[in-house]
Amino acid sequence: TAVFIGSEGSLIGAITLEDRIRPGLPEILEELRRKGIRRIVMLTGDNKETARGIAERIGIDDYRAEQLPQDKVRAIEELKASGRGVAMVGDGINDAPALAAASVGIAMGVIGSDAALETADIALMSDDLSRLPGVLDLGKRALRTIRQNIGFALGTKAIFLALAPLGFVNLWMAVAADMGASLLVIFNGLRLLAPGTAAKRPR
Repeated sequence: TAVFIGSEGSLIGAITLEDRIRPGLPEILEELRRKGIRRIVMLTGDNKETARGIAERIGIDDYRAEQLPQDKVRAIEELKASGRGVAMVGDGINDAPALAAASVGIAMGVIGSDAALETADIALMSDDLSRLPGVLDLGKRALRTIRQNIGFALGTKAIFLALAPLGFVNLWMAVAADMGASLLVIFNGLRLLAPGTAAKRPR
């Protein structure tokens, strides 16, 4: 952004303002690619020249400049049309519609606007983009734990349903097994409560 300075009708100077790129961002993006993110796209309201310069400096796969909120939503829908999930990271009120449209919306928790925080599925409470790879790991662990819990719960019930007609189990054994399965499922889920970097916010 160019700011011109004048005095009594005369131009005496110009100042160029530019947002600083977060430290280590190229390395963060590379780590995301190693974890399976196939395409990284920047949606920005900046002009095309500024967007192109930033994209080249940090290694973005694609960029879309001069984006209004509705343009960002349209871009998200186009990306989702490819059949893959789309995660959106944003912090401003202009990002809120796109966060809602994405498969997963991730807001920057401290500097993010209230609209972005309320719309997003996940908030990075430290505003540290280096936590993004950790969010992916946490999501994979959570999905793996859910599958384990469902498999264990259904397997336990199936065993008791098969044994009940044969007279090998009684009502109290079934009740104890059901409670025991519930407790094991809870304890297995609690393993996810390691020191985390992302907090789930209610929608």
